[in-house]
Amino acid sequence: MASSPVSRVVYNGKRSGGPRSPGAGSEIFTPAHEENVRFIYEAWQCVERDLRSQMGSERSLVEEYVEKMPNPSLKAFKPVDLSDLKRRNTQDAKKS
Repeated sequence: MASSPVSRVVYNGKRSGGPRSPGAGSEIFTPAHEENVRFIYEAWQCVERDLRSQMGSERSLVEEYVEKMPNPSLKAFKPVDLSDLKRRNTQDAKKS
């Protein structure tokens, strides 16, 4: 990684063809939503490709942001499994 005081993942990608919309039966996605998902997916694919290609290279295309002073209130933060949360909400809605 770069030895700069503040590093962060930065990528100025371009849009191109990408993933299809999730095919969930009752969910309806607007064209704007699909475009946003496609853009994020494609940009992330470019970042992953650049990370793989720069391994062992001195020239960095992508940098990882690491906070020097982490926020103490986030110390106990646990990531949320969105798939599990959606599954539980769907089950709760069916019980009602």
